[in-house]
Amino acid sequence: MIRYDPADLKRVKALIKKECCNYDSGNCVLLDDGETCVCPQTISYSLLCKWFRNAVLPLDNDLYIKLMRRKTPKPV
Repeated sequence: MIRYDPADLKRVKALIKKECCNYDSGNCVLLDDGETCVCPQTISYSLLCKWFRNAVLPLDNDLYIKLMRRKTPKPV
């Protein structure tokens, strides 16, 4: 699971509010089943939403690189 710090969460929230087509006044349209549902990505310190990861996060290249970099396993 990819986790991030409070500064990254602030950038993630700003990016969601500006760019995510499923974000509606704090709620997630994709998770709406007749009752509103808060956007889980705006309240979590880890990447949960596949839509955010694949469609929104790449719009901020620096944040994308920081969060999506993979640590290579250490040789044994």
